[in-house]
Amino acid sequence: MSPSNPSVFARVFKSMAVIEDFELKAVTLSMLYFFFLFGSYSVVKPVRDAMGTVYGVKHLQELFTATFLASLVFAPLYSGLASRIRLATFLPWVYGFIAASVLLFFALFRGVADPGQLHWVSAGFYVWVSTFNILIISVFWSFMADIFSRTQAKRLFGFVAAGGTIGGIVGPLIATLLGKSVGNNGLMLIAAAGFIVTAVLVRMLAAEKARLAAAGAEVQRTTLDRKLSGGLFDGFRLLLRSPYLLLLALFLLLMTWVSTIVYFQLGDLITRAFASADERTRAYASIELAVNSLAVVLQLFGTGRLIRRFGVGTGLLVNPVIMVIAFLAVLFSPVLLVLGGIQIVRRVAEYAVAKPTREMLFTVVDQESRYKAKNVIDTVVYRFGDLSSSWVSHAILPFGVAGLAIFGAIVSAIWFPIAYLLGKRYESARGTV
Repeated sequence: MSPSNPSVFARVFKSMAVIEDFELKAVTLSMLYFFFLFGSYSVVKPVRDAMGTVYGVKHLQELFTATFLASLVFAPLYSGLASRIRLATFLPWVYGFIAASVLLFFALFRGVADPGQLHWVSAGFYVWVSTFNILIISVFWSFMADIFSRTQAKRLFGFVAAGGTIGGIVGPLIATLLGKSVGNNGLMLIAAAGFIVTAVLVRMLAAEKARLAAAGAEVQRTTLDRKLSGGLFDGFRLLLRSPYLLLLALFLLLMTWVSTIVYFQLGDLITRAFASADERTRAYASIELAVNSLAVVLQLFGTGRLIRRFGVGTGLLVNPVIMVIAFLAVLFSPVLLVLGGIQIVRRVAEYAVAKPTREMLFTVVDQESRYKAKNVIDTVVYRFGDLSSSWVSHAILPFGVAGLAIFGAIVSAIWFPIAYLLGKRYESARGTV
């Protein structure tokens, strides 16, 4: 199946990561899929954040709560639809539906003139974008785990993740460069178009998976030409009856807690260091640029080699180890330069190592769990972690950044054995778990 004379494009890709010739089309489509997916979300994300300020910064906790409740509603709805529609049809329409919903809000914003109505439409838009952003990425990684085998995932998931990171760089650039000329409504149209392109790429990738399977290539031996079994609450049932999936959920919950603790610490120090909102925006933007730039280099050239050399268990342990050391460093030196550097290191390690490694864990579960239980973990568990840790961090913040550092070190210390046990369960899996 390997071409005798690979193209320049193929040689460039293969110089970056260990990609077999027969995998090249699937990997390229996967990267483009993630690029348009995350890029489209990154275009609409600043619009969401702006709508949050229209609703009121002092009431953002209400929007966090509403987002969690919306996740509780949409997780079983997603599961029920996946049980009634063939996956090959259902997956593209997930993104088609997102595009349609963005266009609906575009029409609502154009038609609303009353400030009271705008207040509620803005709140609805914020909650909806905050709900679907986790869903669409969860569906992406479910699809990746349903295409690439366990051994392929170790080589390819980091490389594929770079597509999303590049999208995360391009999307904000589009919003920044075009935002003034086209406005929020124009950005919503651009995002909707990107989601439509994403849906087309999903169809192309589904066809490529079927072609590879028919040719006997190394891919997951599952088919998208079927409906999933079960009903609305299968995702919760599959999660609660599997010790492996429960460990995975706990790993994500603790990762979310650590992320929120750092977010509160950083927000407190940036607020103290910079008087104006513009200066604070530039400080956040500098961190984002550093994170995305470093992460994409590591994803393209290092993640696959790192995981193949040291194993998935090591990839899971990287962030807990970093964060125990980091929180202790903040405890003794609670200054912006230290915490800003820690945020960069933490997020680069998360995007380039922890996130792709965590997604590899789903290559050893059955197809129902990949789409249903994973969706519950990535949406409901994640949003519960977001909500609960924000309230706890808010309660501890009066004790200062040092108080949050102590709490963060304790959470990271608990996170470490969970990561270790999860890695051991994965490495010992012979079939599905």
